[in-house]
Amino acid sequence: MNLNVTSEDKAEATVVSNLFIDEYMKDANDAQIKIYLYLLRMMSAGLPTDVSKIADLFNHTEREVVRSLEYWQKRGLLSLEYNHSGQLTGIRFRQIDSVSTAEAPAYRPAPQAALKVVPDDESALRFNENISYTRDQLKAFKENGETSQIVFVAEQYLKRTLTTSDIQALYFIYDELKFTCEMTDYLLQYCLDRGKDNFSYIKKVAINWAQSGITTPKQAKELAGAHYEKYVYTALKALGKSNIPQQPEADMVTKWYKEYGFDLDIILEACKRTVIATDSHRLEYCDKILLAWKKAGVHHVKDIAAVDAAFKGNRAKETASRASGTFGQFDRHDYDFAELEKILSN
Repeated sequence: MNLNVTSEDKAEATVVSNLFIDEYMKDANDAQIKIYLYLLRMMSAGLPTDVSKIADLFNHTEREVVRSLEYWQKRGLLSLEYNHSGQLTGIRFRQIDSVSTAEAPAYRPAPQAALKVVPDDESALRFNENISYTRDQLKAFKENGETSQIVFVAEQYLKRTLTTSDIQALYFIYDELKFTCEMTDYLLQYCLDRGKDNFSYIKKVAINWAQSGITTPKQAKELAGAHYEKYVYTALKALGKSNIPQQPEADMVTKWYKEYGFDLDIILEACKRTVIATDSHRLEYCDKILLAWKKAGVHHVKDIAAVDAAFKGNRAKETASRASGTFGQFDRHDYDFAELEKILSN
């Protein structure tokens, strides 16, 4: 006898394509599937989200979220949209019944200014994340003079007795990733400082570090110190600096944003002019441009044109008696800052 299946639940539903379940889901890992389904849910509800929220929700690192987004773009199910500054601004679902791997758009890693660049899956170091240690191995790990100290330190930091699953993760970090006791100690501090005491998260951070070639606490600290606001990466990239930001560099950009009060579009305009004008001391040069604009009362990009016009007008008056060939040197966007400050003060 056939059964009629009904439900009293009137809640809204998120529709998942059968083609996704039949053809795409089987090749994806858990993180990629969860993130794809979550994005479907957000799209259905018309709700915004971001990489940080997704990472917190599923206890992933932001790097893993980015990797999952890029995976689905590579498979042709998503299109990632970026603004002129290289920041991820939108995610568009493609028609699942009209795409295939062959039709997928070219793979584009997320720019460093907005999201951390991660290696392609084919070139990344791979580890056996599903490895499982026996009861005897775990017992030996807890009783060994060196590794028992790792367990003890972890329990002190977490203020609880470690579960078997926790010790499995610690063993993996020590055995598979080859973290030293000192490195593991710093890893635990790093994660706890960010409010993360779940070993699933701790393990993911450890794997990301290992894949990035991080083998010492010093290297990890340098990487941790690079977690500045996104506008810092964007501005420094616009100035031609693609390395991990140093603290003085980050402080300078932060000053433009917070002390000078400029939006990113104004900062990027100053960066563009700086790159055209000079190959050296670009931070200092850009700072002078922005300081001059601040004194001139620039609040929007459109205000810059008025400052340019005023500057050129005053320079034209002063150089009217010079040869026309000499005057041509002033018809550009770099500034004689001593002269500009005098004009602005008048």
